[in-house]
Amino acid sequence: MRDIGRARYAAAQGARVAWYMSQYLLARRISGPFNRPGDPKFEPQAPEGDSTQIRTAFLDLFAQDRKNIEAGLYPAPQDIRVERAISALRNSANFFRDLPQVDQRRLERDGTEVREVAKGDGRYPNYYLQNFHYQTGGWLSEDSAKLYDTQVEILFGGAADAMRRIALGSLARGIKGTDQRRVKLADLASGNGRFLLQVLAAFPRIPATGLDLSPAYCDEARKRLEDWPQVEIVTGAVEQAPFEDGSFDAATCVYLFHELPPRIRRDAAREIARIVKPGGVFVLADSIQTGDSADLDRMLEYFPVGFHEPYFSSYLKEDFAALFGEAGFDLEQNELAFLTKVMRFRRRR
Repeated sequence: MRDIGRARYAAAQGARVAWYMSQYLLARRISGPFNRPGDPKFEPQAPEGDSTQIRTAFLDLFAQDRKNIEAGLYPAPQDIRVERAISALRNSANFFRDLPQVDQRRLERDGTEVREVAKGDGRYPNYYLQNFHYQTGGWLSEDSAKLYDTQVEILFGGAADAMRRIALGSLARGIKGTDQRRVKLADLASGNGRFLLQVLAAFPRIPATGLDLSPAYCDEARKRLEDWPQVEIVTGAVEQAPFEDGSFDAATCVYLFHELPPRIRRDAAREIARIVKPGGVFVLADSIQTGDSADLDRMLEYFPVGFHEPYFSSYLKEDFAALFGEAGFDLEQNELAFLTKVMRFRRRR
């Protein structure tokens, strides 16, 4: 049975990677160069990485994912379904329809048009009003909330969900031995609910709250999570979390901190420490940083050039063990998952 499970997993993930990687390669052919016409060619400072090691890191991600499944940390993904295939085709068509607009912003280095959309709306901090990734609508539109998953999967060649599952595995280890019905979970910067769906596939009775600053993404998350009555989606900022002290036994945060300015990272860390109970667990999943995997350092330098990420360079140098240590957490685990780093912290008692 284990061999059958492995074969099914390999076939499904292989097909998924082929689907998204082919779109990535097509998008690269359609899009223009990273550099604007007339600008000097961007040259990263890091030495060129070993492509063999990069492929190994990619394959290791799926090997670890499969180990976690076999260890019972979470179920195998159900990626190959007719309705999902139809949805994938529709999302792919929308992605390529939007690609020329994204490419135009990238060539013009214009990642701030969303500020005009939200002009006069005091709900959003200034750092948030960016077209991160040069995506249409930034975080503020219904179309962006629906298209985001496809954009990210294409960017990472079909590895994004697998990287998130490694964070889910870390959470599962952190709450092991506890009745899931007694673990109040906060997913911070929960977006359109993608990671919460993975959590609920593993822990269908866990009481969970998603927090995100985008009303459009919150609405999309509510639609996706409507089958779980114990799940609530709240609109708000992590650095001003609208929760009482010690409200949660566990918290997760996936792909937020690289989009926060340094000062806001510290505010967010303090708020997370405030809302997580002493002894509670916090799982942070975000981009790897400089030095985590030398063969990938060059790729990290390209990221803020090819995609609008104004705070990414400072993120690469941030010491998160120290940052969360100052806020009251101890680091329990540090795990690399291809382009993602997963860190699990425990709130001091």
